[in-house]
Amino acid sequence: MKTSKTIKKYDLLLLLFTAVFFASCSSNEEDNSSSLTDGKSTIISDLAGDTGASMGGNTDGKEQRSFHTFLFRFSDQKQIWLHTKADSLQYMKTNDWDIAFTGPYNSEVFVNNSKYQYNPGYEGPASKTAVLLINDAYKNVTEAPADTEFDKSEITKIGWSSSQSSAGWFYYSLSSHIMQAIPDRTYAIRLPNGKYAKLQLVNAYKGNPPAVTDLNWPAPYFTFRYYVQNDGTKNLNTK
Repeated sequence: MKTSKTIKKYDLLLLLFTAVFFASCSSNEEDNSSSLTDGKSTIISDLAGDTGASMGGNTDGKEQRSFHTFLFRFSDQKQIWLHTKADSLQYMKTNDWDIAFTGPYNSEVFVNNSKYQYNPGYEGPASKTAVLLINDAYKNVTEAPADTEFDKSEITKIGWSSSQSSAGWFYYSLSSHIMQAIPDRTYAIRLPNGKYAKLQLVNAYKGNPPAVTDLNWPAPYFTFRYYVQNDGTKNLNTK
C-alpha cells in the first residue's frame, strides 16, 4: 500500500511527465507546420472541406451524403463551393479555378481540364492543362518538366494511391479508415493560364498532425503548399 508521501511524489512525477509530454507535442506541431515555410511558396493551413458530410450514419453534427465539391484558385486563394446546380453552371466550365477537391472527404483532387469527362472542368476552356507526378521532395523540384512530358501525361486525378506506382497523394487504410499523405510526392502542373506550378498535398486532418490514430479526428481540413512561376518560365525553385 502506498503511503501519502509516496502518492504525493507519484502525483508530482505524473504532473511533470504530463507537462513535458504536452510541451513536446506542441513543439512537434510547431515544427511540423513551420517546416513548410520557404519564403516563396503559398501555404494553406486547415482549409475546411465539406465538414458537414459523412460517409456513414450516426455521426454527430454530420449528414450521411455526398461531399460537396469545392474549387480553388492559386492566384488569390479563393475557395469556390459547388453547393447547387446553379453554382456548377456558373463556375465549373471556366478558367477561374485551378484545382478541384471532390469525392469522399474532398480527397480526390483534379486539375482544371476540359478533356476528361469526369473532371469538373469537362468541356470548358481549360484545354492545355496537365499534371505530372515527380517522386521527389517539394524543395528539390526546381524546374517544370518539358511540355512534351505534360502533353503525354495520363494522370486524370490525384487521390487514393492504391499502389506505389499510383499517382495518388495519400494511402488509405481499409482497417483504420485513416488517410496518410505520401512523403516526397510533388505535382508539377501546367495551369489554365499557361503558367507552371508545383503542388504538395500535406494533410487532410485538422492541425496538420504528423500522425493520426483517432478515426474521429476532425476532417477534412487541408494543408498544402504551392508555388506558381508568374513570369511564364519553368523555374520552380523555392530554395
